[in-house]
Amino acid sequence: MSPPRPPAAAAKALRLARRSWRLLHLDSSLAIALAERALVLADASDDPAAQGWARLPRGFHLLYFATPAEAMAELARARSCFEAAGDRAGVILASAGLARAMWRDGAFAQAIACVLPLRDEGWRVLKNEQRGVLLNTIAGCYSARGQSEQAFAYMYQALRDAGPARGHGFDAVLHCNLAHELLQLGDYHEALRYVDRGLERCAGLSNPRLLSVLLINRTISLTELGRAREALPDLLRVRDLPADESGRGHMASHFETLAITALCAGETELGRELIARAESRVRAAIPDERIELAIATALSARADGDPERALAALHQALALAGGPGADGASLRVRCMFHRLRSELHEALGDSAAALGALQDWQRLHLERVDLASRARYQAAALQTELLRLRQRLDEKAAESRATERARAELEAAHTLLSQRMAEVQALQQALRQQATRDALTGLFNRRHLNETLPAMFALATRDAQPLAVAIIDLDHFKAVNDRHGHAVGDRLLAGFGRLLAEGIRRSDVACRYGGEEFCLLMPRTDAPAGRRKVQALLRRWRGEVFALGELTLAGLSFSAGVSDSTRAPGSPEALLQSADDELLAAKRDGRDRVRVAEAA
Repeated sequence: MSPPRPPAAAAKALRLARRSWRLLHLDSSLAIALAERALVLADASDDPAAQGWARLPRGFHLLYFATPAEAMAELARARSCFEAAGDRAGVILASAGLARAMWRDGAFAQAIACVLPLRDEGWRVLKNEQRGVLLNTIAGCYSARGQSEQAFAYMYQALRDAGPARGHGFDAVLHCNLAHELLQLGDYHEALRYVDRGLERCAGLSNPRLLSVLLINRTISLTELGRAREALPDLLRVRDLPADESGRGHMASHFETLAITALCAGETELGRELIARAESRVRAAIPDERIELAIATALSARADGDPERALAALHQALALAGGPGADGASLRVRCMFHRLRSELHEALGDSAAALGALQDWQRLHLERVDLASRARYQAAALQTELLRLRQRLDEKAAESRATERARAELEAAHTLLSQRMAEVQALQQALRQQATRDALTGLFNRRHLNETLPAMFALATRDAQPLAVAIIDLDHFKAVNDRHGHAVGDRLLAGFGRLLAEGIRRSDVACRYGGEEFCLLMPRTDAPAGRRKVQALLRRWRGEVFALGELTLAGLSFSAGVSDSTRAPGSPEALLQSADDELLAAKRDGRDRVRVAEAA
C-alpha cells in the first residue's frame, strides 16, 4: 500500500515553484535556486502540478544557459507533468518554451507549428507576463523567419500585457527584443531608444544575461551607425561578464558580434581575441552567428592587408548569405556580408564582382525598406484578434446576461477592447510616422521624397506652374564630425532640420536627402524665387549659434543648388539632377552660396 500524498509538502512545492517563475527575469540566480528546492519537495509529494511548475523555470533557465537539446528535455518533462495535472496554462507555457528551443536549434518551421495553434487558447487562459511569454515566443518565431511585420504585432501586444507593474521584469526582455527587430529593419536610432528603456528597467533586476543582450544590441546599433569606438565600453563590459550561470552564460555569447565592433573600431588585437573565443565555444545552429564569424575573420584579414584571405573567409559563408541555406539569416547580417564582399572585390581590383556584390546589397537593402513599410500594417492582425475577442465576449454575455456579474464582466471587457482599439490606432499612426519621417531631424525622409516628387512634378506640368527644387549640403560637416564627434554632428543636423521646418510654407515639402544633405520642394515657385528663399535660409543659418558645453559653434554655412521644372522639364529625376549639378558648382565656387540653374 502506497503512503498517502502529503498535501502540505505539495502545497509548499507549488508556492516555491510559482515564485521561482515570477522571479525568472527579476533575479535569475534566486529563481533557479527556488526551482531546485521546489522540485525536491514536488518529487517527494508526487504532485504533477508542483513538478510541472518546478520544471518550467528550470527549462527556461536552460534555454539561456545550456543547449537547446537540454532545454527541450526538461520542458518536455514539464509539459507531461502539466498534462497529467490538467493544467492548461502550464501546458501552453511549456510548449512556448519548447518552440523557443526549436528555433534556437534552427528548426524554424517546427517552432511556429508548435506554438501558433495555442494562441487563441493562450489568450483566454493566460494573463500578464504569462501571456507575454506566449506572444513573445510567437514573435520570435516570426522574427527568425524574417516576418518582422508579424513579429512587431505580437511583441507590442506582449508589452501591453506584461508592463512594469505586472510583468515581473519581462517588459525588459520585450524592450530588448523590440530593439533587435528594429535592428533588422535598419532603424538604429529607434533601436537605441528601446535599448536605453530596457537598460533603465534592467538596472532594478539581477539578470546579467539580459543585461548583456541589451548591451550587445546597443553595440550593434552604434557599429552600424559608424560609431564603433563609442561601443567599446559596452563591448568590454560584456566580454568581462562571467561565461557561466552567474553571468551571461556560454550559449549565444555573441563574441563574433563583439569582434566585428572591435575591428571596426580599429582594435585589431581585441578583435582577434574575440574571434578566438567565438571559434572555441559551443556552436548553435544559428546562421547569423556563422556569417558574423566569417565577417569578423574577413575584417581581421583585411586589417592585415590581405584582401584575398578576407574574401576566402567570406566565401566559406556564402551558402548562408543567400539562397536556400539562408533560412534564418537576418537581413541585417546579409547586408553586412555583401557590403564587405563588395569592398574586398574593389580592393582586389575586380570592379565587376564588386558591382555584383553591391547590387546584392542593394537588393537586400530595398527588401529591408519594403519590410519596414509593411510593418506599418502589422496592427491589422492585432485588430483582427481583438474583434475575435469582442465576438467571444458577446457570446459569453448572451449566455450569462441574467446575472449582474455577467453584465459587469461584459462592461469591463468592452472597456478593455476600446483601450486596445485606441492602442492599435496609435500604433498605426506611429508606424506611418516611422516609415516617412527622419527620426533625427523630424523632416520627411528620402522614401517620402521619392513617393511625393513624381506627383508634384505631374501636377506642376498639368497646371503649367513651376515646381522649384533646392538641394542643400551643410558645409564642412564631416570636419565637425571628425573633430567633435557624431553627437555634436547630430545636434547640428537636428538644428538645421528645425530651422528648415520653421522657414517654409505649408505647401512646401522639406526632406532629409541623406547624411548632411537636404531637399526642399517648392510648388508654384520658379528657380529665382526659390533661390531667394534658400538665400534667406542661408542668412539665418549663418546667424545660428550652438552652445554645447564648453564648445560653441557659430559662423555656419551651407551650399545649395536650385532648379525648377521649366529649366529641367523632362522628369523628376532630371529636375533633381539639375539642382544637384548646381549644388556641385556652388561647392566648387567656394561653398557658402546658392546657385540657380540657367533658363532652358
